[in-house]
Amino acid sequence: MPQFTPRNNERQWCADKRQTKPLHKQAVMSDMNTDLPNEQTTQQSAWAVYKRLLAYVGRYWLVFVIAVIGFSLFAASQLGFARLMEYMVESVEQNDAAARLWVPLFVILMFLVRGVGFFLGNYGFAYVARHVVHDLRVAIFSQLLVLKAAYYHRHSSGSLLSKLTFNVEQITGAATDALKILIREGLTIIALFGYLLMLNWQLTMVFLLAGPFIGFVVNRASKRFRTISSNLQDSMGDVTASASEAIKGFDVVRMFGGQEQEQQRFFEASNGNRQQAMKLALAESVATPVVQMIVGLAMAGLIFLALQPEIIATMSAGEFIAFITAAGMLTKPLRSLTEINTILQQGIAASQSIFSLLDETPEPDAYSQVPVPAQGDIVFHDISFAYQDKPILQDIQLTLPAGKVVALVGRSGSGKSTLVNLLLRFYDPQSGIISIGNQDIGQASRADLRRHVALVNQQVMLFNGTIAENIAYGAMAGASTETIAAAAKAARVDEFAERMPDGLQTQIGESGVLLSGGQRQRIALARALLKNAPILVLDEATSALDTESERHIQNALNAAMSGRTTLVIAHRLSTIEQADIIVVMDQGRIVEQGSHQDLLQQQGLYSRLHNLQFREDLD
Repeated sequence: MPQFTPRNNERQWCADKRQTKPLHKQAVMSDMNTDLPNEQTTQQSAWAVYKRLLAYVGRYWLVFVIAVIGFSLFAASQLGFARLMEYMVESVEQNDAAARLWVPLFVILMFLVRGVGFFLGNYGFAYVARHVVHDLRVAIFSQLLVLKAAYYHRHSSGSLLSKLTFNVEQITGAATDALKILIREGLTIIALFGYLLMLNWQLTMVFLLAGPFIGFVVNRASKRFRTISSNLQDSMGDVTASASEAIKGFDVVRMFGGQEQEQQRFFEASNGNRQQAMKLALAESVATPVVQMIVGLAMAGLIFLALQPEIIATMSAGEFIAFITAAGMLTKPLRSLTEINTILQQGIAASQSIFSLLDETPEPDAYSQVPVPAQGDIVFHDISFAYQDKPILQDIQLTLPAGKVVALVGRSGSGKSTLVNLLLRFYDPQSGIISIGNQDIGQASRADLRRHVALVNQQVMLFNGTIAENIAYGAMAGASTETIAAAAKAARVDEFAERMPDGLQTQIGESGVLLSGGQRQRIALARALLKNAPILVLDEATSALDTESERHIQNALNAAMSGRTTLVIAHRLSTIEQADIIVVMDQGRIVEQGSHQDLLQQQGLYSRLHNLQFREDLD
């Protein structure tokens, strides 16, 4: 039986490569360690995270400055009302007739300034907030498009969607809502406090005595808020994941009577989210009244001292009324400032979650942009691969001759799909080299490599759009109507598309939900045919087709495979009997390879699998 191993010159080339292995290989091996599900997220300080978040706000500094000016006008109007009380009392004492004209005009002016300031501040911060949300969502989505395959394997789609939706909205609170209240109420406090100092600085210092106590309570509450907020966001990811799986698998849930089980799973996830929300509400409900009580005690002490005869004697009636009014007006902004702590800590916890995603190392690309040959033998030399310390492939030696059809068969879990993932560089091997035309693909750009490969998966992925848009997907979006139609005809898509009202322009729904499994797989085949790549990978490409459709499409595939290096993964052995080479895998190793007849004569694993399927077909 012929052995399909690397030719002598290729073996020598691979040996030379290992002698002079570039530095990027070491980086790839190191990168494989990061593929393991051990999160390496660095927990930065709350202030460091918040400064990073504010950098997104800084992109819109002009609008931000206008908003600050607006709230400055708002704070000035608050001071103006306190000053108005002083003027009114003094006018009454002095029987000033002009006050009857100036006071109403001043009131109108104050409300006008207050309204304009509030509009500029509120709208300006809303503008910045929505842009920050948009920028973060775009950044997260862009990062998701380039993250390693291992990241998706260790995170549920629900948790990732929760980051993209719920967590980003939480960040808005810290980035803009908290800042809005901080600036609006902070400027008001500064203005009123300055006015109080001007009226009587000795009395005003009473408020400062409450500062350390407020700071202690806020500091303790902040840590509690941040911890609970992080748990709350994680629990929301569980809710999203539970609902997403039940919705996508509604048919399986109903057919196998899983409604009660899914109901219980969703109840537990939602109840966990409720519990975390209540813990946050409890912490907030305790912290806010405590701070307000401290402020109230300070305010009571201030009024007590202000009413002392010796203090009253140093102030005019107008100044006294204005002082009490301004001191009373301080309580609301102080209360508001204590309440933003919850919003702030929720945003910081969400920021840590999102920044940990943004800091994930993306799928690394080539360190040197070496082009991948369009033609040439594909050689797997001494390939070994493990995931989570579990060996998947061991000492793989395999050559796929250019222009030939090579089929991979074996029991489930034998490593067939992993071999394809290594060829497509969704993962990199811990040891060994994969080459195309004597070029190590580890030195080449992943994008360049994948341009040379057309893939049809067993699990077909279609997108919400038309049949034509799903065939001419991605880089092929500019394909002409004629070439799309030709690919559709070759994959027998036209047989069902012609019966639809809009033909190839028919909308197929999310994930092609309006189509049958066989129809979806034909569209995936048409997509691969349209790509017209020199390397074709078929992973159970006809598994969802009936026997008649498979026979028709097999003819199209035979034409498509002509002149291309084709790698076929198949469980149905009848579909790969005509392959040039059949490779039998078992427990991560190649145990047999040869033609169909050669392998039957060996009476090995392939022969046993073939006889087993033959008996099942007869039954």
